[in-house]
Amino acid sequence: MDENLLQVRRGERFAFGRNWKAFTGLVDERRVQSAAGSLRSALGVEDLAGRTFLDVGCGSGLFSLAAHRLGARVHAFDVDAEAVESAVRLRGAFAPGAPWTIERGSILDGGHLARLGTFDVVYAWGVLHHTGAMWRAFDAAVGLVAPGGLLFVSIYNDQGGRSRVWAAVKRRYNRSGPLARGALVAASSAYIYRAWPLLTLTRLLTGHTARPAARPRGMSRWHDMLDWVGGYPFEVAKPEQILARAHGHDLGLLRLKTCGGGLGCNEYLLGRPGGQEPAQAAGDLAHLGGTRGQPSQGHPR
Repeated sequence: MDENLLQVRRGERFAFGRNWKAFTGLVDERRVQSAAGSLRSALGVEDLAGRTFLDVGCGSGLFSLAAHRLGARVHAFDVDAEAVESAVRLRGAFAPGAPWTIERGSILDGGHLARLGTFDVVYAWGVLHHTGAMWRAFDAAVGLVAPGGLLFVSIYNDQGGRSRVWAAVKRRYNRSGPLARGALVAASSAYIYRAWPLLTLTRLLTGHTARPAARPRGMSRWHDMLDWVGGYPFEVAKPEQILARAHGHDLGLLRLKTCGGGLGCNEYLLGRPGGQEPAQAAGDLAHLGGTRGQPSQGHPR
């Protein structure tokens, strides 16, 4: 039995692949288009024609598919066999015969990475903080960026004591049976969406009865919530820590989108010299609030 599955059975790791395998049954053209649009926005490009794209921890494979739709030559890998199976299924349904490689592998496996070479775009949404060795994974991802290339990462925001509480919730989830897991998901949902009743009442009183916006990035609220509550291992970082680490690797900050100091992921677009001009580092460091986005639970991929 492989180590990833053993860790899941021992309650040391969330079954990420199982969750995203269930999600792939919901993927349709609308979700694919939404994912492609969010990828364009995240990378600040209109397309990826002629570029190589590495999807680190590809999960369901939705964003590998989105990169393919934007014209990239895609290489994807995941440590979880069920995630690889999900991505293969998605490729067969939406892009049979596409120049899109999918394989089993870990960002922490130096031998595997040495065979990959470098890429124009390295994409790691909500992955590195679930490896159990986030900083080593970050350094490894940096090493896969070609000269003039881009690294896009999203990392859970460090909320201090609250983050430690969430880590405890995640550990308990993975060590519990079905009933306790259900209770943890229900309690976490009630906490995270506690403002919804008031918002709904406000909309009714003010006559704004339009439906809330669809889930961003083509994702599923239910599968995101399972990923958030169960997503373990779990590490966090402050924006200044990520930026200092990137600076040490000679990567410049091109774009920063934070979750406003709250729950969720901060998103970083970093560039290696030879490509786009980095954003003015002094200005970005002085305004670490960046662009405030909606909280993004878990690592929807």
